Amino acid sequence: MSVLLSIKPKYVEEIENGSKLYEFRKSIFKEPTEEIWVYSSAPIKRIVGKIYVDSIIEDTPEMIWKTCKKHAGIEKKSFFEYFKGKDKGYAIVIKKYEPFKKPINPYLKNNKFVPPQSYAYLSNVLPNAKVLA
Repeated sequence: MSVLLSIKPKYVEEIENGSKLYEFRKSIFKEPTEEIWVYSSAPIKRIVGKIYVDSIIEDTPEMIWKTCKKHAGIEKKSFFEYFKGKDKGYAIVIKKYEPFKKPINPYLKNNKFVPPQSYAYLSNVLPNAKVLA
């Protein structure tokens, strides 16, 4: 099952250049997934590529930081602000990132498209997405 994640453009750049090897989340998907479609949030507002998932680390934010900090692609202060008040977090281990040659404008494909706050199953927001890439 494919998932769509909203990621801030500065973090998408870190993923693209290989310095961010983890994507951090407060909640995780209910269904196993091997690929994540990346929606680069404002001002880009496009689906720009795919992340292939190696594994998902579930732990306390402190342990996730200890494990992932070298390739977190985020400053320590921002990381802990994001997880503030949380006992548990997730780090999606990025196996590979594949940018799309032509980013997808989801608003043209689904006029009711709303970027996911956490995540969305791709088939629910863009039913024909597989043929778009």
